[in-house]
Amino acid sequence: METLTMKDIKRLLIANRGEIAVRIAQTAHQLGIDTVGIYSTSDQNALHVDTVDAAIYLPGNSLSETYLNSNKIIEIAQQNDCDAIHPGYGFLAENAQFAQSVNDAGLIWIGPTPEQIALLGDKMLAKQAAIDAGVPTVTSTEVHPGEKPPKVKMPVIVKAAAGGGGRGMRIVEKQADLGDAINSASREAESAFGDGRVFIEPYITHGRHIEVQIIGDSHGNVLHLGERECSIQRRNQKIFEEAPSCGISPEVRKLICDGAVALAKHVKYENAGTVEFLINDKEEINFLEVNTRLQVEHPVTESVTGLDLVELQIRVASGEQLPSSQEDITFNGHAIEVRLVAENPSQNWMPSIGTIERFHVGDGVRVDSGIREGSQVTTEYDSLIAKIISYGSDRQQAIQKLARALRSTQISGIETNKSMILSVLAEHDYQQANTPISYLQDHPEVLDKQEVNPKDHNALLLGAVFALEFQERNNGMVTGFTPSGWRNLRTQGQRQIWKSQYGEDHIEYTIDTNKVTVLLGAWPEPQEDGTLPEDNRTHLHVRLLSQSIDQQIIEIDNRRQVIKTSINNDTVHTQSRFGTATWSRQPKFTHHESEQFGAGPTSPLPGTVIAVNVTEGQTVQEGDVLVVVEAMKMEHKIIATGTATVTSVHFQPGDSVDTGDLLVSLEQGEGS
Repeated sequence: METLTMKDIKRLLIANRGEIAVRIAQTAHQLGIDTVGIYSTSDQNALHVDTVDAAIYLPGNSLSETYLNSNKIIEIAQQNDCDAIHPGYGFLAENAQFAQSVNDAGLIWIGPTPEQIALLGDKMLAKQAAIDAGVPTVTSTEVHPGEKPPKVKMPVIVKAAAGGGGRGMRIVEKQADLGDAINSASREAESAFGDGRVFIEPYITHGRHIEVQIIGDSHGNVLHLGERECSIQRRNQKIFEEAPSCGISPEVRKLICDGAVALAKHVKYENAGTVEFLINDKEEINFLEVNTRLQVEHPVTESVTGLDLVELQIRVASGEQLPSSQEDITFNGHAIEVRLVAENPSQNWMPSIGTIERFHVGDGVRVDSGIREGSQVTTEYDSLIAKIISYGSDRQQAIQKLARALRSTQISGIETNKSMILSVLAEHDYQQANTPISYLQDHPEVLDKQEVNPKDHNALLLGAVFALEFQERNNGMVTGFTPSGWRNLRTQGQRQIWKSQYGEDHIEYTIDTNKVTVLLGAWPEPQEDGTLPEDNRTHLHVRLLSQSIDQQIIEIDNRRQVIKTSINNDTVHTQSRFGTATWSRQPKFTHHESEQFGAGPTSPLPGTVIAVNVTEGQTVQEGDVLVVVEAMKMEHKIIATGTATVTSVHFQPGDSVDTGDLLVSLEQGEGS
């Protein structure tokens, strides 16, 4: 058989979307390879569509018609003279049947062989392969929904045999909850992977999630590229990823890296993959799974090795040998990746949807993203907004660089977890690398919104106030002759209320040339006898040193501040070196509508009803699950908040719901 060379891949179809499609296209272009992308209706103006050389529309509304339409994707590759397909991660990346179809169509599949995907994609078969290869692990037991679950020592974890990305996974601490967890995990696995098989194994409560990056070629060579720690997770999905891990000994590092290579050689593994482990504080090792694809967190490995994993994928798929031996791979410094997601941690990680109004990431870090200003965040896809990666000579420097960049990062129009990430970076246990998988449960305080320093808060607020004042002044036609901030009532300045993610701020200011007198706080209201109470507002002396549409240079009590500003009607986005905020000036007069009281729980966001657990006439108690809504690849349980009787059920499994739709009508019980 003739050995393939790089010349065999001249045009590459990227069978994915978002940040990973952008990432793959960048490396392909550096190698001189043309790229073809695909897009659905909702992605017609997405960043990845503009990054590739040509993009082909996928008609249809569902995933099965678009990004999971394997026949259509292969047809597009052939029609556009592509030589290869790169699946990225998610969607079809770990679909053995799709990989085989790509090969059968005469195209190069950039990934492991279909046989390896099928073997290692089944967690139970992968477990046996790991045991056969001598990899340390624990036993697991297959279970079936609807059957009485086995009596086992708690806690356990329920996992989907065909799963990945945290889907079809449930942690169970009580035997009484095991049956429901098996049913729920199996249902989610069936929905996500078309395979509802699940199994259980012991759950290590304070372990660390460590994974080893491997890559193999078709000539029998396998390398490990070191380990990553991914222990800080929400809903079994990673938020922080680091390389190397600071929580394992050199002996454990050698065991898992050697074990990963042994497993890969045992199955003659080709292309990139990740071997995942759970390691407890006694340094006992449990093999978890093999991800037969590129991982979301691959940039931290690239940072400490200096290698481009996508380039290596393309080269070995072309038939080339790996360019290095294990002895040639060196590891330098420390890298941290955080995932900015469109979710609100302080509200039980509620997904957020909307239009990205402002998107700016601070300097000194790598940003992998598939969004830009104007991008739509919908419930169709997962909630990842951007991956931000910092690199330093050591862990502390990487933390400091990441925190500095995040403080001046601004994403508005949706809720994100930026504040939570900053809280974690500053937290003592994180600083000391004490980060087991229970980290977020052990530190619930980091989920609350982080307040900025009062001085920085005031600077961002005044940046918004005077940016809008400057714009309105420039646009003024009638009062253009008057001094800025002029009032015909000398004793009272301009009063405004501004709202931001930090709440409401009351401000009163009077401008004299470039000097401004500012009062912050609720203005005194007359008492019943008409007298005013003592004025306890904060008094600031401000100078407007320089103003433009996009920048305000302000001196506040002798402290000079540079505030970047962006205006959209009465909303102003502000950014300094110490923080960001989005402010909306509130109307002077508001119309108070009568309060509306719902008759039951409503859907918190658009999605699909996947389970209805109640019927008309049923009595429910506080904590009972009424309805389960799936959105952004997550299940959201709608819970009863008190004793009530179900009077009507408005949706059934499979129905689509929108934000605010009444799901179940309830008649509250006495005292509820």
